[in-house]
Amino acid sequence: MGISGFRPSFLVGIEAVRQGHGSRLAALAGRRLTGFALARFAEDGDWFADCPVVLDFNGIQVEVCHWKLDELSIGWDTIDTEATITGWEWFELTPQWSHGDERLELFVGQELCEVSLLEWRPTEHDLAAGTVAVEFVFGEGCLRIANGLDENRIEIGAAQPDYIRHTLGR
Repeated sequence: MGISGFRPSFLVGIEAVRQGHGSRLAALAGRRLTGFALARFAEDGDWFADCPVVLDFNGIQVEVCHWKLDELSIGWDTIDTEATITGWEWFELTPQWSHGDERLELFVGQELCEVSLLEWRPTEHDLAAGTVAVEFVFGEGCLRIANGLDENRIEIGAAQPDYIRHTLGR
C-alpha cells in the first residue's frame, strides 16, 4: 500500500484476535485519545477505507485494518503518518494522511473506559458472519472500527444487536 512502517499481520476470528492483541488493547483503558489519522485522497478528500485507521492513545498508536471478508490486522506503533504514501503514481487518485474527521474528532481528548471485540453473529447467516470489530468505549460514546466487507467501516454509537460483545479486561 506504500504506507511507511505498515506490516500487516492478518488474523481471522475472535479467538485469534483476542489471543494476539486482547491484553494490549485492554491496557489502553485509562488513556486519552490524543490523535488519529485516516488516508484520504488528495483530489477529492474522500476516505480511502482500505488503509488502516490509526488511533493515538497518548503515545501508544494502534493501527486497525480490515481486509477481505474476515481478516483483521492490528498493529502497534509502526505506521509513520507524517510520511508520504508512495507507489500510487499509476492511479488517478493520490492517498495521503489526514488528521481530520468529524466522527473521530468527537473522541479526541476523552479517556478510554474499555475496549471490546465485537463478533458479528446475525440471526440469519450472511457474508459478514464471524467478522470482528474493535470497539473503543469512551465516557461520551462508542467508536467501532468494523469490517465493511474488504475495507474498514467507522461506526459511532450503540452497536447493532447482532454483535456479540467480548469485553477485554485488564
